[in-house]
Formats: sequence, structure tokens, C-alpha cells
Amino acid sequence: MTRIDDLPVRDELRGKSPYGAPQLDVPVRLNVNESPYPMPEQLVRRIAERVSDAARTLNRYPDRDAVVLRTQLADYLTRTTGHRLGPNQIWAANGSNEILQQLLQAFGGPGRTALGFDPSYSMHPLISRGTGTGWISGPRTAEFDIDTEAAVAAIHEHRPDVVFVCSPNNPTGTAVSPETVLALYEAAQAASGGPGALVVVDEAYAEFSHRPSLLSLIEGRPTLVISRTMSKAFGAAGLRLGYLAADPAVVDAVQLVRLPYHLSAVTQATAHAALEFSDTLLGYVEELKAERDRLVVELRVLGCEVTESDANFVQFGRFADPHDVWQRLLDHGVLVRDNGVPGRLRVTAGTRQENDAFLDAVRAVMKENNE
Repeated sequence: MTRIDDLPVRDELRGKSPYGAPQLDVPVRLNVNESPYPMPEQLVRRIAERVSDAARTLNRYPDRDAVVLRTQLADYLTRTTGHRLGPNQIWAANGSNEILQQLLQAFGGPGRTALGFDPSYSMHPLISRGTGTGWISGPRTAEFDIDTEAAVAAIHEHRPDVVFVCSPNNPTGTAVSPETVLALYEAAQAASGGPGALVVVDEAYAEFSHRPSLLSLIEGRPTLVISRTMSKAFGAAGLRLGYLAADPAVVDAVQLVRLPYHLSAVTQATAHAALEFSDTLLGYVEELKAERDRLVVELRVLGCEVTESDANFVQFGRFADPHDVWQRLLDHGVLVRDNGVPGRLRVTAGTRQENDAFLDAVRAVMKENNE
């Protein structure tokens, strides 16, 4: 039987595995940072209305530049962060992963490198590899923070073309201070020897953070980009809508590599409807933040080490064999995530009932360990 490595694939793809997490039919699924709340019925009806209207013109291509959607996204960010933005500073695509891919297509590629700070979002190196961009793994502290001095030194040493900062960080949940981001940005400009390396702050979980968004930092910094998604706070993982905020020149640059008509009319219509209900959806975020904080407290009471989280998930441990603990939690009907971080697992904040089931499963596994 023919294998991938029997085909003439690029050398840097040989022996690699695609991104993925187990999709198992279990009572409690807390492994991929989805919202546990279905869309409210009023929003479902509004989506149906919007999509029905779009269906009448599906014989035509959609708005290639998604101007109305970008205007709505700019208004949303202005309202929720206090930092005024215009639609020329916003770009949208099929999930934040496509945003990251377009950025690497425009600013990375063969002969160029990207640097990130591991453990972090595993798609950063995967998308880098897929675009022919070299990947460099930068340092973190034992507490999973970015050591600013060590990170600046790594930038000066490797002179990357793109720097990734995840805040809050996935899978650890840790946020990054504005001072650290500014230090990395300044180092990236000084080390580039040219117009400056691109610094991408991945804020997929920003709405869950105790800290303000880093969006205000883009003012006067033309190579600083903030990436966002509607998958998490909007509870719209199935929509696949991501976006960025940056200097208008960055928006112009990614349009050089975007596929024509990349956002379907149905996607745009659904996103329009979801943005109309942003206040309702952000109300669910407040509930999930409270549940996340409860998980942190309860896991510590159970004797677990827990990383402080600004996201909708919690990293916990420390286990001699985390995959064994993962399997035993699964045996109790609860699916969490084994990200490969030594000694640790990650659980998504679910409904109160789901979180109770998870905590009961942890108690049972720990009791088994002590018998």
C-alpha cells in the first residue's frame, strides 16, 4: 500500500503527522476548547434569515473583500477594547489558521524563518512548515511564561522574519504582558536589518483573559499584528471565521496571497448574524470564566499543580504518566487533551455539570492511584 513517504512530497513534510485531536463519542468532551453552549434560538433564527438571503444570490461570487464583515469586526473590536479601528485595518479568513497561513505566505516562505515560544499553539510550526518557512523554538520559563531577556536574545541570535506570541497561550493559558510584547517587537525590528520582522500576537482566547487586549499596541507599529477568532468567545467553532487587526499595509499584503473569493457568502452571512448577537455570546464568556476559575481552585484542592489561566481551559498535573491519566479519565467518560507537555494535561471549561463530572473523574483517578 502506498504511503505518504513513497510520494514525491517535500522533504520537510516527510515523517510528519497532521494536526488533530481525538474526536470520540463520550459523555463529556473537554478537549478542544469549544464553547459548551449551543447558539441561542434567536441567533439560530437570525442565521437562517441571513443565509436564506445569501442563498438567493449564490449564482454570483461573494464579496471578495468582505467589506461589510470587516466593518462589523472593526466596530466589535472598537467597542470591546476601546481602541478605534477602521475596516482597512481588518482582514478576515476561514478561521485564524488561514489568517496565520496567509501571513506566513506573505512574510515567510522558503529561505525565511519563524520563531515561537514552546510549548505553544502547535499549528504555528505546522503552518510554518507547510509554507516552507523554517521554524525555531524559543525558550519559556519553568512556569511557562516568556522570559523576556532570553526571548530577546533568541531573536537577536536567530534574526527571524516572523515572531509568534500566543496570549493567552495555548496550551498553558498564560497571558503575556504588554511590556514583553513591546520588548520582542523592538528586538525584532533591530535584528531584522531591514523593514522589521513581523510580530504576530495570537489572541484566540483574548475575551477570556483577565488582562486587556494587546490591540492598542498596533498603533504606530506597522509590523505588529493581532490575530483573533470567532471560534472561542463567539462559540462558533463550526463557522470557521478568523480575523486580524494590523496596519492597513499588512492587510494589503495578505491580499496578495489570499485565494479569490475565499470567504463564502454563507460564511459571511453567518458571521454577520453572530456579530449582531455579540453581547449575548459574551455573556456566556463570563459564565465560562467563572467555571474556569472554579476548576483552578478545585484542582488545587485535589492536590494538582495548576497553571494560572487567562483562557477557557486549564493546564493541570503533575503526573508521572499523563497519557495514562488521560486514558483513565476517558474510561470515566471524560475526554481531556494530552498536548505532550511533560507531566500535564489540559481541560476545557465546560458547563457546570460537565465540570462536575470532570472533577469527579479526577477524584476517582487519584483515589485509584492511592489504593
